[in-house]
Amino acid sequence: MSKKNIVVIGLGGVGGYFGFKMNQVNETTEKYEITFVARGATYDVVKEKGLTLLSPEHDNAVTRPNVVLENIADIKKPDLIFICVKEYDLENICQQLIQVITPDTILFPMMNGADIYDRIRKIIPDHVILPSCVYVVSHIKEKGIVEHKGKSGTLIFGRDPQLISADIDWIISLLEESNINYNFKDNPLTDIWEKFIFIASFGLVTALHNSSIGSVCTNKEQNEQAVEIMEEVKLISKAKSIYLPEDIIARTMEKAAGFPPETPTSLQLDVHSDKGSNELELFGGAVINYGKELGVDTPVTLKIYKEIQANMVK
Repeated sequence: MSKKNIVVIGLGGVGGYFGFKMNQVNETTEKYEITFVARGATYDVVKEKGLTLLSPEHDNAVTRPNVVLENIADIKKPDLIFICVKEYDLENICQQLIQVITPDTILFPMMNGADIYDRIRKIIPDHVILPSCVYVVSHIKEKGIVEHKGKSGTLIFGRDPQLISADIDWIISLLEESNINYNFKDNPLTDIWEKFIFIASFGLVTALHNSSIGSVCTNKEQNEQAVEIMEEVKLISKAKSIYLPEDIIARTMEKAAGFPPETPTSLQLDVHSDKGSNELELFGGAVINYGKELGVDTPVTLKIYKEIQANMVK
């Protein structure tokens, strides 16, 4: 039987961390064929020197996959594709994947956002897509080098709600063999929305004020704005029949209070750097679009979204 072909697209904080763990074990077991896809300088570094992970979990910090590619078009007969890209690249990546996937390819987005599954499904309507969210503190230290801090990263994922009976046992085995923490749920949507309510509210408010998670917890105006965004997300989840705990807002604030106060959010960093792209659509756009679709008013999210947009133009 031929080896399963596993592809990791994107070697940022998430793809670099989880891709490293899978590949490091596979270098010994040789059970799978593993391909990394990266762009530009990251491709050059990983092709020449391998992928480096700086982490309290690993001493032997370099791993080399079977194949390193720069172009999605060169992927051959993938069985499983981990999509680990920035939200603003998602549609473009999916359009390219249509050209290389087989009827049996499974797509596993390692991305945080309430609408990721729906957006992939629109472009790739017939394939198994595993809804998921990710918890990991990791970032690109330099091209080809990912730094991980704190607790082990965790994947929360579940079955494709439209293709419940698809065989994904082998994917669970892959994660176990790779010593990856995961939480498998028949329906992971509650977890995805619990994560989303946190990253959307704190991302938008910190991006507006160029502040930190701590200041949203302690500053009255920022705190109220975050709570109002959470109320709107809660109404949307109710309209979509996705269960969120009654006390989700208090729980989210409690979770935020556990971070070091000066912790930034990725949206705040992107908006206030010279980066041309950011994930404003993932947080603000998703809430506004779901609101329109479901007849749920989202005035606070809309106001903050527009203010951030206006500030970026200045």
